[in-house]
Amino acid sequence: MADVDVSSILARMTQAPFSPLEPSDRLLVGPGPSNVPESVREVMQRSQLGHLDPEFWDICSEVAAMLAQVYRRPSGLSFPLSATGTSGIEAVLCGLVAPGETAIVAVAGFFGSRIAEIARRRGAKVVAIEAPLGQAVPNEAILDALARHPEARLVAVVHAETSTGVRHPLRELAQALAGSDTLLFADCVTSLAGIELEPEAWGVDACASCTQKCLGAPPGMSPLSLSERALERIRARDEPVPLSLDLELVGRYWFERPAPYHHTAPILHVYALHEALRLVLEEGLEARWQRHEEVGRYLQAELRARGFELLADEAVQLPQLSAVRVPEGIDGPEVQRRLAREHGIEVGGGLGPSAPPIWRIGTMGVNATVEVADRVLEALDAVVAHRRRLAPASR
Repeated sequence: MADVDVSSILARMTQAPFSPLEPSDRLLVGPGPSNVPESVREVMQRSQLGHLDPEFWDICSEVAAMLAQVYRRPSGLSFPLSATGTSGIEAVLCGLVAPGETAIVAVAGFFGSRIAEIARRRGAKVVAIEAPLGQAVPNEAILDALARHPEARLVAVVHAETSTGVRHPLRELAQALAGSDTLLFADCVTSLAGIELEPEAWGVDACASCTQKCLGAPPGMSPLSLSERALERIRARDEPVPLSLDLELVGRYWFERPAPYHHTAPILHVYALHEALRLVLEEGLEARWQRHEEVGRYLQAELRARGFELLADEAVQLPQLSAVRVPEGIDGPEVQRRLAREHGIEVGGGLGPSAPPIWRIGTMGVNATVEVADRVLEALDAVVAHRRRLAPASR
C-alpha cells in the first residue's frame, strides 16, 4: 500500500454524488465466478432471518445435508465456511497440520503453490513436489516423497488446477494411500459438482471448495467435507488456530442445536447456496458431471479445429476449464478487453508470474451448455480474426 496515493483516490471519488449500481451484463466464462442461475439470485431477495433464528438453523441443516450428498460423503461432516475458497483451504490446513509437522504438497500451478505457501505460513515443513505447467504431478513422485518422509502428516493436491486446466488423478492417489496414517487433502474448488468426485468411496480425508464455480452460487462461502479421521485430527489438536478458522467451533454452529454463537453467518449467501445445491441434486450429480464433460470437450475440439493449442496435456485436461495458448502475434489482454467491451464476455488470462500467455475459458455451472460455448467461439472468431489482420502491421 506504500505506493498507493489513497487520499487522492478518495478525493476523486467524493467529487461527485454516488449513483445506484448498474453493473454491466457479462457472460462469465473465465476461471470463475460463473453466472448465477435466476432462481439462486431470486432467493437472495427473500426475507432475511437472523443467524440464531431456529428457522434459519433448519435451513443450515438442509444445506449441510445437501452438501453431504453433493460431496458423496454420508459419514464425517460437510458444511460451508463463511469465507472464500482460499480461507476454506487455510482452515483445513490449520486444522490438519501443526507447526513443525511435515506436509507433502503437489505443485502443478498457481493454486498448488498457494497451498504450499499457506502450509509454510502455518509453520509446517513443506515438501513440494513440482510438475511443469500443463502436467499433473505424478502420483509416483508423491508416494516416493512420502517414502522419504514417512513422518508427513498430510498430502495435499489440487484436484482441478484452475490456473492450467489440469485434473489430478485423485482417485488413484487415494487408493495408493489406503492404510496410511498420512491424511489426504484435496483442493476441490473447480471440481465440486463439475467432475466426478467421491471423497468417501475413494478415501480422501478432507476437501475444500468454493460456491462460485461449478456449484453456480455467488462467491463468499467455502463448502468443506471432512472424514472421521480428519475430524479426529482436528479435535486432538493442541496448537491454537485463528478463531474464525477453527473448524471444531464452526462445525458446532452448523450441527449443534441450539447453535452456539461463533459468527454472524452470511444469511443471504446461505439461501443462495441452499438453492444452488438443490438445483445440483435436482439435475443429478452424474447428469451434471456428464453435461460439463460434453460441453467442455465440445469447446476444446472446436478450439483445436481453429488451430488453438491448449496448455494442459490432453490426458489430464479438465473439461470445465480450458487454458488456451495465445497465438504468436496476438495481444492476449487486448483480446480479453475486446471480448468484454464488444461481446459482453469475460474470459481469464494467465495467473501468476510464471504463467505463459493464455486465455482461461470456463464452462461451469449454468454456463456449461453448447449454446454458451458457441457464443464464446463466435466472439473469439470475430476478435482474433481482427487481431490477426492487424498483427503484421503492428510489428
